[in-house]
Amino acid sequence: MHESIIPLNRVPEGSIARVTGLFTTGAMRRRLQDIGLIEGTDIECLQKSPAGDPIAYYIRGTVIALRSEDSGNILVRCNQAV
Repeated sequence: MHESIIPLNRVPEGSIARVTGLFTTGAMRRRLQDIGLIEGTDIECLQKSPAGDPIAYYIRGTVIALRSEDSGNILVRCNQAV
């Protein structure tokens, strides 16, 4: 299985990825950490809107929606393709 580190907004629908790092600071970094986006956390891309923004993700038993710009600042190891 091929693994690669990519921004979260590039993970295909239906794929599961593992957070490897956050490239944001301040209030946004704190918000992402507060919802559980920390290194080692698994996250599933559930659905992308037709325009690609926002994107729905499943994390720690909860569905969240993130703007593509914000999810682009989250690096993940994508290891399960559709």
